[in-house]
Amino acid sequence: MTVQQQPAPTTQIPAESRRRQKEERKFLEGPQGRGFELRHLFRVSWEYVRALRALHFLGPAVTVFGSARLVEGHPAYEQARNIGTLLAEHSFAVMTGGGPGLMEAANRGAKEAGGLSVGCNIMLPMEQAANPYLDLVVTFRYFFIRKVMLVKYSYGFIVMPGGFGTLDEVFETATLVQTGKIKQFPIVLVGRDYWQPLIDFLRITLMQSGTVDVKDLDLLHVTDSAEEAVQVVREAAIATFGLSYVERRTPRRWWLGER
Repeated sequence: MTVQQQPAPTTQIPAESRRRQKEERKFLEGPQGRGFELRHLFRVSWEYVRALRALHFLGPAVTVFGSARLVEGHPAYEQARNIGTLLAEHSFAVMTGGGPGLMEAANRGAKEAGGLSVGCNIMLPMEQAANPYLDLVVTFRYFFIRKVMLVKYSYGFIVMPGGFGTLDEVFETATLVQTGKIKQFPIVLVGRDYWQPLIDFLRITLMQSGTVDVKDLDLLHVTDSAEEAVQVVREAAIATFGLSYVERRTPRRWWLGER
């Protein structure tokens, strides 16, 4: 699969978000005043609680990672849309980073199939707009909380072509599985032509250098087929984690305002 990235669709960042971005940069510059760092702790804690409340009753989900820069009309967009549809038909909620491009495509496919479409959006220097195909969107200031949520509720990960952000998500998830922090959730890379150079690098350079094992590389499943990608996730969810098809119940009680 040959990909040509385009500039990611954005909206101009508002003044309040610019102020917060400046505060975040200041926090990462080293030790600050105790009052400043205490306020930062409260903001982080509240964002964490808010996300847990919003996603508490989500149910089994699959996260689809991918570029914001590959838009409608690109083959990868149409494939991500098909994957979203197939996941919804198998009763999975579809989670993405909530933005445009391939994230939008997966959410769009899920929504068109009548499934639950969820986005964990992020505020960026040029703010990333949430795509219009979301039933539920949670917007984050902090990447690390967003990534926790994308992993916490997922029974598998399907990875479309993408850039630095997608690679970060792939390897962080693989590291969590490798180190036993999460169970053996499937990580499926879609697009052999796109991902094969990376797989070759892992096998030739990392494995021969002794920095990874063969079993580590087995964490990554590569395919060109949307159907195969979804089937890998579905089989793992049923065989490994014991999921079954049941009627979705509406929760009777809300402890912290969960939806």
